[in-house]
Amino acid sequence: MKKIYILDEEKELLNSLKGIMKKEKNIDIKRYDSDGLEDALINVPDIFVINEDNLTIDIKKIFKIIKNNEDNSITPIIVISSNDNEEHIIEILKNDVEIYLQSSVSSEVLYYSIMNIIKLLNRNRMVSPLTGLPGNVQIQAEMNKRLSKGRKYAMMYIDLDNFKAYNDTYGFSNGDEVIKLTARIVSKYVLEKDDKDQNFVGHIGGDDFVAIVENGEYEEICQNIIAEFDKSIEKYLSDEDVKRGYIEVENRKGIMEEFPLTSISVGVVEVTKEKFKNTLEIGEAGAAVKHLAKTIFGSTYVIDRRENRDVAFDKPNKKNVLIGKK
Repeated sequence: MKKIYILDEEKELLNSLKGIMKKEKNIDIKRYDSDGLEDALINVPDIFVINEDNLTIDIKKIFKIIKNNEDNSITPIIVISSNDNEEHIIEILKNDVEIYLQSSVSSEVLYYSIMNIIKLLNRNRMVSPLTGLPGNVQIQAEMNKRLSKGRKYAMMYIDLDNFKAYNDTYGFSNGDEVIKLTARIVSKYVLEKDDKDQNFVGHIGGDDFVAIVENGEYEEICQNIIAEFDKSIEKYLSDEDVKRGYIEVENRKGIMEEFPLTSISVGVVEVTKEKFKNTLEIGEAGAAVKHLAKTIFGSTYVIDRRENRDVAFDKPNKKNVLIGKK
C-alpha cells in the first residue's frame, strides 16, 4: 500500500486525487492541514503532495521540516502552485522537490506524475542505492528461477566481522566506503569468468551480501575474495590499528574494549533440487553456515556440503563441511 499525503487547507485537491486514483487499489490518500504536518511525518508517507496556494505557513519552512525529519528526508515531494514565476519555480526545485506542477494541470498529468514516482520508488527498492547491486526482490527471483529449473548452484552468504566496531571508530561514511569495497571485490571474482551471465551478486543491506555461482569454482572464488579483502581493508584502517592488530572502542560505561580488525566471512551452501524444496530452506542453511564462519577468527569461508541437512555442524569434515582460510 502506497501512502500519498496532501498538505492542503482545503479538500478540493483531495477529492480530485481520489477521483483520478480510484482505480488504483493499493494507494491510500490522506489530507493534512499545515498544523497536522507533524502527524503526517509520523506515518512516513511515500509521497508528499503540497498545494502551495492554500498553505498558511511558508512553503520553505515545510521543506525544512520534512527534510530534517530522519524518516522523511528522502520522501519525494510534488508541489502544485499557481505561481508561474520562473525564479520561484527554480527556488522550489532547489529544495529537492521532484515535480512542480501548475494548478491548471490536467488530472491525467497529475495521475501519471504520481504513478511515475511510484514506479521509480519500486525500482529503487529493488537496487541498493549504496552499491548499485540488486536487492532482496531480485535475489529471491534469482534463487527461485534456478531452483524451479532444477539447476545446481552454490549460494554464497557474505558479511563483515566486527563491522559495528569499525563504524563506531571510523564513522558511517568510512563504513559506507568499506561496504562499497566489499561489493567491488565480491563482484570482481563472482562475475569475472566467461560464464559470468550465469552468476549473480546481490546486496541484502548493510554489510550483508549474497552471490550465486553456477560454474563450480566457488571455493576458489571464496579464497580470492577473502585474500583481496584482507589486503585492501588496511587502506581503510589507521597505521596504528593495523600495527596493533585490533580496534579500541569505548563502551557505554566509558570502558575501552578491544575488537579484532574488520574481516570477512563467507558461508556457502551447495544447492540441488533434491536437497532443498524452497528458498526458505536455503536461507536457513545459509544462516547456519555463515554463523559457523563468523565463529572462526579472521576472514574465513565455510562450505556446507551436507547431503542431509539434519546432520549437525559439530564435527566438520571435508565430506560435510569444509572450512578454509586465505
